[in-house]
Amino acid sequence: MSKGKVHHDWILRRCCGSIAACILTLAVLVGFVALVIYLALHPSKPSFYLQDIQLRSIDLADPALSLDVQVTIASRNPNDRVGIYYKTLHAFTTYRDEPVTVPVSLPAIYQGHKDQSVWSPVMSGDSVPVAPYVADAMKQDIAAGYVLLHVKVDGRVKWKVGSWVSGGYHIFVNCPALLSASGGSVGGAFAMSATVGGKQTVSLKFTQPSYCTVDV
Repeated sequence: MSKGKVHHDWILRRCCGSIAACILTLAVLVGFVALVIYLALHPSKPSFYLQDIQLRSIDLADPALSLDVQVTIASRNPNDRVGIYYKTLHAFTTYRDEPVTVPVSLPAIYQGHKDQSVWSPVMSGDSVPVAPYVADAMKQDIAAGYVLLHVKVDGRVKWKVGSWVSGGYHIFVNCPALLSASGGSVGGAFAMSATVGGKQTVSLKFTQPSYCTVDV
């Protein structure tokens, strides 16, 4: 191989190495700047609030559990300079850590600085198979005068700072919903008719709006 050919290959390798080093340095610099901006602004996780819960029916007559519920849940972006994209959110209801409704999708939205958003999903479970103790425990709770459900939201969020959008972050929301039970006819806000054993009918009412725990 001639000296000219060797010299030409050496120059070519040197140029390719320099270009690759420049691209890598630029990528690291862009990532570092994005990280600095993210840490400087330090986005706070959104706050969630269970405003309303309307449980239309609970049927405990069968071994399985049937439930129909509509909730109103609000979220607020506490950040002054960071927007939030809510992606692929799913809401469902649990009782004693057992899902009692089928997860439903919530609309994906963008939440601006200090903005508030509200969802009102309808969730239901028809003859949902649960552990035998779950239905018995709910009957006992109703007899004692209260039922504690949990409305949960599971999904992903992204932060937006100017034109920069972060990668996806997992978000999990847990909202306690305490209902009080009393005999007599159903009526008033947040009321629900519950059939226990196919015979007894009671009225369950949402006691008060509640704050939710949020993990991001």
